[in-house]
Amino acid sequence: MSYSGKLLDCKWPLTNKKKPTMITIGPYQLPGQAVLAPMAGITDQPFRQICRRMGAAMVTAEMSASKIELRQTRKSLLRRADGDDSEPRVIQIVGTDPKEMATAANYHVESGAQIIDINMGCPAKKVCKKLAGSALMKDPRLVAKIVSQVIDAVAVPVTLKIRTGWDLDHKNAVEIARIAEDLGILSLAVHGRSRACRFNGMAEYDTIAAVVAAVNIPVFANGDINSGQNAQKVLKYTAAQGVMIGRAAQGRPWIFDEINQYLNATPETVRKTNSYEPFLLKKWHISLIIEHIQSIHDYYSRFEANHSLIQSKKTSVIKKEQAVDLAVKISRKHVCWYFNQMLQCTASLRDKRNTDSSGATRIDSVAEENKAIKKIETAKKQFNTLLLAKDQLQFLKHLFSETNLTGDIAA
Repeated sequence: MSYSGKLLDCKWPLTNKKKPTMITIGPYQLPGQAVLAPMAGITDQPFRQICRRMGAAMVTAEMSASKIELRQTRKSLLRRADGDDSEPRVIQIVGTDPKEMATAANYHVESGAQIIDINMGCPAKKVCKKLAGSALMKDPRLVAKIVSQVIDAVAVPVTLKIRTGWDLDHKNAVEIARIAEDLGILSLAVHGRSRACRFNGMAEYDTIAAVVAAVNIPVFANGDINSGQNAQKVLKYTAAQGVMIGRAAQGRPWIFDEINQYLNATPETVRKTNSYEPFLLKKWHISLIIEHIQSIHDYYSRFEANHSLIQSKKTSVIKKEQAVDLAVKISRKHVCWYFNQMLQCTASLRDKRNTDSSGATRIDSVAEENKAIKKIETAKKQFNTLLLAKDQLQFLKHLFSETNLTGDIAA
């Protein structure tokens, strides 16, 4: 029987409480089963730290290019290991040349990386057109060369992230997984789509289950996992040791706590965790958002103070958008995701409360929640016009203090 993301809304009854699966990668034993996926332009240090606080058992930095000439760019410098990162410090590298990949792995280990992850899962055109990322799955011999040389170059664990294959007609994840395990890869993450699928359609988990059955190293299932219920279903179906969360963590880093609570639920708590209830952000969510944005400002301001910016050689004129502080631009992305989460939760709550048990529409709730949605949409637009970090923080603090957008404002 085939299992795809479209079935994830079905109820899956919780069984008796079992001891959490302990995932070991080299000398590191992870405290849980849900880990954060590396995402370019997203999983910077502030976001990784927030996700760890929210229960992510392991976090991985954004992929770093292996080419030595790119090593001193601002983007690459931001993607090195940092002593303030949570352990184990995982750096993901991407490239096509085995020697370059080995050199890059060694460079990052010398900079403080404790685990090296090889990217063979990225479907981005700018990566795949260079035959890197998931494009490598087309050439198992090159895969073997890269994996072998990277493992030989470093004395830390090496892991691998792949997809189901190149396209729907060429799913070779099992072959790649066996090659990787034989050469010494210590864990795998498998995204349930082919490279050609990118992020379209539903993830499929049959291939992930086949990979789990074919190897004896930890496997993380990845793709369309956005709740504790989904995580439990995917783990049960694939027999994977863990789940890797990507896009579902954007604007919702507390998803790791939700998954951990669901996976660790006892029969006594099954009624509380067996269904998803939409919710408005609570006061601790708001505090976390403010703290996250403050940490973005602090982190990037420290970086900019220690590293000179690379100026454009084409023109000395700096466009308005280029003049905006890097921390401000990074904050915009994350705050927009938080606002989107608020919009989704508010709309879900409105739809749930609009009708009572007799089917009658509750006009008062419709008006109140539509007003909240409009306010959030307006705030989202206004936030994106702000040019200074201090204005961003002031705006958020004022917004959350003067309006009842939370589910426990009196708590």
